[in-house]
Amino acid sequence: MIHFPAQRRGPLSALSIRLAAALGLVLAVVVVVYLEREQYRDNNGDGLTLLDCFYYAVVSLSTTGYGDIVPVSQQARLVNILFITPARVLFLIILVGTTLEVLTEQYRTGRRLHRWERKVKDHVIICGYGTKGRSAISALMENGLDKSRIVVVERAGPALRQATSNGLVAIEGSATRSSVLNQAHVRTAKAVIIATDSDDASVLVALTVRQLTAGQVRIIAAAREAENAPLLKQSGAHHVIVSSATAGRLLGLSTSAPPLIDVVEDLLTPGQGMALAMRSAERNEVGRSPRELDTLVIALVRRGKVVTLADRAGAVIETGDMLVHVRDDRPTANTLP
Repeated sequence: MIHFPAQRRGPLSALSIRLAAALGLVLAVVVVVYLEREQYRDNNGDGLTLLDCFYYAVVSLSTTGYGDIVPVSQQARLVNILFITPARVLFLIILVGTTLEVLTEQYRTGRRLHRWERKVKDHVIICGYGTKGRSAISALMENGLDKSRIVVVERAGPALRQATSNGLVAIEGSATRSSVLNQAHVRTAKAVIIATDSDDASVLVALTVRQLTAGQVRIIAAAREAENAPLLKQSGAHHVIVSSATAGRLLGLSTSAPPLIDVVEDLLTPGQGMALAMRSAERNEVGRSPRELDTLVIALVRRGKVVTLADRAGAVIETGDMLVHVRDDRPTANTLP
């Protein structure tokens, strides 16, 4: 099932408001009739009880009107004209409005689904909306990817609701199932990020994605244990990030070289000062050394492979190179003019 970003007020909320209004009308009529019960007559001739008042309110507002309870005094008939009849009309408006709301919402959802299926292409699929998945989405958006090009695959209800409330399209189900990935249009995706809670599930997801896309879609997976990284690559993942090993290295750096951990945190935290970025080499930069540029270049990406500046191949920038550099990521308001 596909869940679209949450709107300001959902159909369930609208229905609840209408239901509360209808119940309020019924109770108001019950109170009025009960207070004027001496002015009404029923077929039994034993007077109106509270239950009789509820019965009269329901059959009157629903326009059923069996006629077994009727107002007999002028005062009671005046109350019917001035209060119960307008309440009956309002009650019908609420019922019709509720039906129209349901039908309109179904039509609107169908149109959104059709429009989304026509436009979804070159998107990024995030399998898992836990801590890793949310951090990956934050990084994608910081680098300019629009929310409309991100699709979350998650089977947990709370995570699904959080994703849609954050403005994301979410597919309900397990990413290990082909039908769920097909709903996410995996064949036309730009990349699939696997951020599940277990390495076993990540391996199954990678295998399923590779089978459906014939290896044409880039797969990036997170592994909890380093020993599972080769298995994930064999399953089809192009890149594997080992979370436990990375955390362990950072812990070691924080002990042996505390300033380095501050630098790493600065690079990974948006808006703090420095940030890693990548851009295409400009025409006037081709043939020059990366060290001569005003931009602080730390590596080159040439034909899909990383070339470090220590390599002889990295001494000169070539046409088509991508420059990995460190940019100033401080907020504009905090920078000097």
